[in-house]
Amino acid sequence: MEGKKETLPEVVEPQSVYDVQHIEENLKVSVAGKINQGEDSELYLEAIQRYPNDEAIDKDAEKRLKRKLDIHLIPLLGICYFFYVCWSCQFRSFRPQLTPSVSNTIFGIKEDLNLVGTEYSWLSSIFYFGWLVWAIPSNLLMQRSRRMAWYLAFNIFMWGVLLMCQAASQNFDALAALRVLSGAFEAIADPAFMVVVSTYYTRAEQPWRISAYYLWNGIGVAGGGLIGYGIGNIKGALQSWRYEFLIIGAVCSAWGIALALLLPNSPATFWGFNRDEKLMMIARLRSNQTGIEGQKIKWEQVKEAYLDYKTWLFTILGFLANIPNGGISNFSTLVIQGLGFDTLNTTLLGIPQGVIVVIWIVLGGYANEHMPKNSRTLVCALFMVPTIAGALGFLLAPDNAYVGRLICFYLTGSYQASFVISLSLITSNTGGQSKKMIVSGMIWFGACVGNIAGPFFYKSEQAPGYPLGIGSLLVANCLELALFFVLRYAFIWENRRKEKTRDELRERGGEDELMADSTAFADLTDAQNPNFEYVY
Repeated sequence: MEGKKETLPEVVEPQSVYDVQHIEENLKVSVAGKINQGEDSELYLEAIQRYPNDEAIDKDAEKRLKRKLDIHLIPLLGICYFFYVCWSCQFRSFRPQLTPSVSNTIFGIKEDLNLVGTEYSWLSSIFYFGWLVWAIPSNLLMQRSRRMAWYLAFNIFMWGVLLMCQAASQNFDALAALRVLSGAFEAIADPAFMVVVSTYYTRAEQPWRISAYYLWNGIGVAGGGLIGYGIGNIKGALQSWRYEFLIIGAVCSAWGIALALLLPNSPATFWGFNRDEKLMMIARLRSNQTGIEGQKIKWEQVKEAYLDYKTWLFTILGFLANIPNGGISNFSTLVIQGLGFDTLNTTLLGIPQGVIVVIWIVLGGYANEHMPKNSRTLVCALFMVPTIAGALGFLLAPDNAYVGRLICFYLTGSYQASFVISLSLITSNTGGQSKKMIVSGMIWFGACVGNIAGPFFYKSEQAPGYPLGIGSLLVANCLELALFFVLRYAFIWENRRKEKTRDELRERGGEDELMADSTAFADLTDAQNPNFEYVY
């Protein structure tokens, strides 16, 4: 350690944060306060010395590294998603069914807790109030945490504990309070997953990796159907819904402990990788130009995030994408049962629904991988077409066209592929650690509002067709489709502004400020970094 420090160039007063002569000093500042500060500092410094440019990285070795990263990271994030979505499927299975006689045959949460009026609808929505309030503070706490992975694992562990506590609920008030707390502890999950992907993968690799863990959403829907069917047939001392809370909560808490042991806090602490692999892991992210993670919250970046119009476009995107999600996730069982299926078969029909979601997400990731550069927004727009067509078909088909309407309902799941690819627009187009925390939190802030609003478009008096609910899905998806083109042209316009900035720097003789290493590992926002190019 001491020998390496002595080889560093002498540090003099920098003229600019971009000055290539002060890369090492900027790196020291950027990693200040991180976990294992000395080791991380040396690792980043050694990485740019070992690999001075992208051509220095052996392509075969990089392929092996990516495969190893995929094996170590994606299943960890995917299993977390499975638990979250699987539980959502179980909770919606508790929803009172179309007739009192059916409602009393299985699960029975309404009767056991004496829920009246809209109390069950509020139990579905109130979860997101906890998420809504705690989303941004939790993101900033994660940045301040010296161990990001441990912070995520703690939240997942507590989510499972609260789930088990809900099994003891005796009335609406107790269950509602626990649901709010559960929402708060879940708020960090999606933003944390996005941070993990942006920390270990290049911008070109991020869409497919986000798709890879997000497709567990569909596996959770399918698995939720099987688990719901199995637990629904348990004949024990407790009501079926209490077994659901206990079993899934216990497994989730156990997974939180496993995650604390398996998920790395930083490249320096990534188990199973030798030093050469860690150096390559860091150096190949030079092209991202999104900086490195740092513990210190930079309030000027927080301010920039809230003043950036793109942050609000992402927030609107989260809102529009989750109005359909909020309704479908809570009412899909009722919509399917309204097509003439009994309760247990309705639960089983959630399995193909989940499988189709997996297929949509895989197709989305595959399409983005093989389309020309800067096609992400076009892929997002493309996968909005089936969901719009499905909603129209469901609304216009005759009431007795059960199979046709079921197929149309399954088609509405294609919006999941669009939303997954759109998440990569955030990880790829936001620089600066504090700004990333805010922007990634804001899209989920919008998602919470959408999930809260979505169920209220499904009026009980409109069962089983729910024309207002399906209509809200259709309108939201059409607006989301238009928003992808707004984002596309916003990024194109921003890139033109960046090119003008670079031309001005060249005219002033500021070529040093445009060297990749001078900005790649500095904690600069996308607006501050002249080398930053938006992908679209």
